[in-house]
Amino acid sequence: MNKFKLLSTFIGIFIMACSNQNNNPFYNEWNTPFQVPPFDQIEEAHYMPAFLEGLDKENKEIDKIINNTTSPTFENTIEAYEATGQFLTRVSSVFNNIRGTNANDNLDNIAKEFAPIRTKHNDDIILNKKLFEKIKYVYDNTDRGVLTTEQNTLLDKIYGDFVRNGANLTEEQKIELRKINEDLSVLTLTFGQNVRNDGNEWEVVLAEADLIGLTESVKSAAANIAEGRGHEGKWVITLDKPSWIPFLTYSERRDLREKVFTAYINRGNNNNEYDTKAIIPRIVNLRIKRANLLGYKNHAEYVLERSMAKTPENVYDFLYKLWKPALNRAKTEAYDLQSIIYKNGDNFKLKPWDWWYYAEKVRQEKYDLNDNELRPYFDVDNVRNGVFWLSNQLFGITFTERTDLPKYFDEVKTFEVKEADGSHIGILYTDYHPRKGKSTGAWCSGFRYQSNRNGNWIHPVTINVGNFTSPVGDKPALISFSEVETLFHEFGHALHSLLRNRTYTNQTMPRDFVEFPSQVMENWASEPEVLKHYALHYETGEPIPDELISKIQNASLHNQGFGTVEYLAASFLDMDWHTLEETEDWDPLEFEKALVKKIGLIPEIIPRYNSYYFNHIFSSVVGYSSGYYSYIWAAILDADAFQYFKNSGDLFNKEIAVKYRKYALGLSGTENAAETYRKFRGKDPEIEPLLVRKGLK
Repeated sequence: MNKFKLLSTFIGIFIMACSNQNNNPFYNEWNTPFQVPPFDQIEEAHYMPAFLEGLDKENKEIDKIINNTTSPTFENTIEAYEATGQFLTRVSSVFNNIRGTNANDNLDNIAKEFAPIRTKHNDDIILNKKLFEKIKYVYDNTDRGVLTTEQNTLLDKIYGDFVRNGANLTEEQKIELRKINEDLSVLTLTFGQNVRNDGNEWEVVLAEADLIGLTESVKSAAANIAEGRGHEGKWVITLDKPSWIPFLTYSERRDLREKVFTAYINRGNNNNEYDTKAIIPRIVNLRIKRANLLGYKNHAEYVLERSMAKTPENVYDFLYKLWKPALNRAKTEAYDLQSIIYKNGDNFKLKPWDWWYYAEKVRQEKYDLNDNELRPYFDVDNVRNGVFWLSNQLFGITFTERTDLPKYFDEVKTFEVKEADGSHIGILYTDYHPRKGKSTGAWCSGFRYQSNRNGNWIHPVTINVGNFTSPVGDKPALISFSEVETLFHEFGHALHSLLRNRTYTNQTMPRDFVEFPSQVMENWASEPEVLKHYALHYETGEPIPDELISKIQNASLHNQGFGTVEYLAASFLDMDWHTLEETEDWDPLEFEKALVKKIGLIPEIIPRYNSYYFNHIFSSVVGYSSGYYSYIWAAILDADAFQYFKNSGDLFNKEIAVKYRKYALGLSGTENAAETYRKFRGKDPEIEPLLVRKGLK
């Protein structure tokens, strides 16, 4: 859209907004229980006027700080700045969550139009010379001894935000930075939309002869998808994980396994309108230019400055420590899978699309465990109730379903979270199944975030999203144990959001700490004491038998080489892209070939994410560039922390849980992350529990 058309569009929007302002729910207080968003009143036409209103409000808030004639102080400058933009944040939180769960062309177009406007607005603030002078004055002249730890952390963060985003640049450099930021905002948004769109419509329609090897649950799910897509009497496999992974696990049709797998890993690489290969080098080169402009050698150095890892060198050292033992284990696993192929009288070499199928054969042979035995015990509602029960055991909190709250989609469920004494903590939305327009994967986000400015406690409104196996017919949604662990993981993020105890929302943890509260929850999922409370047979209500629990635990090391290697390979890919120091017209396909050769990745395994669909590092939504390693860095913390509970002899040790809630959840972001962990654990984390858990030692 050219600038004249864009301006005409916004003039029309402003006129419409002014004449119909009272009908836009974003302009009014929300008269809903707990002031959750009134989804039934919000229309697509409301977003852009509300966005523009939010920009105007924040500009006025900034002007008020700048025009204050009294000497800059922590209160009238730092706290005042931290509190700006709340209206815009409210609109953005609703819009971004709806676009992630119920996207359509209209919402995508709004996002594309607003992205460069929002970026310019942010740059106008961060590059405002008068505002920075006031912030710098407070930074240079405040007696740090009179501030609390949290206030000192906030002051350092805000001052650092300005410096790291160009406040000290010359005017000419600021112009260049603005252009880079604008281009990146559009490119990263487009990347994520392209990946989603390239996979949303893809399907393979199966006839009855194509179903060989599939379990009844997989066939039922495929028939359900087919009916929803207008293929009555057929079966359909899509690129949603609950569809393609079970298909690859059980289908005896090797040709179809290859077709499905290839379609999944080629999202963004189909030379069509959604292709991302040309976008990637543009994003990478712009990030190099921005890092250089800000005084850093590369993007990773810029990003990691605020992480627990601190430097790219530390990340690489860490990854390589895990790489060799993980690769050796993966090679052993590949040998086992190849042996089964030969044992079956076949002569072909194991390929990536064969791994799930033969890994399942090994699991059944070595551990006498298969997915069909487990799924009947993992009704998604029971699993969710199980993690509620676990939270009650640890922290005394309760979850009560509310049917009186507005929802953005029928399947969504809402819960009020309370303390043991009945006082309100927040609201949790759960949205667990795939649908058209919903981004893939699982995540936690929020419609409102906790803060306590000036004693005004704001209660969080949190959302857990998944793409778990859907219910079929009169059966509930019976999910895999891998999906169970994902549900526990995302719920850990939700607890982090719900149980924070901070003054300011601008207090955030580094990426390599953020995954700790989520990953530690996964540890409880396979513990017998916990399983007995949520793994109930969907027909009989009987708890999972001890025999199956033993099988789950015995198989805990199964396929760990594969899982660790594919993840580490993606982490290396992220770091290699973002430690580049010279711009070039990079070819993503050739770049990945060079990476595979460098790290010695075996051909039977590919990185968990190829570059052209690596949303974590190239999409604006996720924001893990130079940070995908964070999951396994945080795994050191989570394994060490869970060992703390185990060694106490009580999985629900109240004393440890109180410390965990206070420091790891409540005060996270209010001080240095390593210090936060030490206050909880009493010492620095050790890598030993992680190596043991993964069978790498």
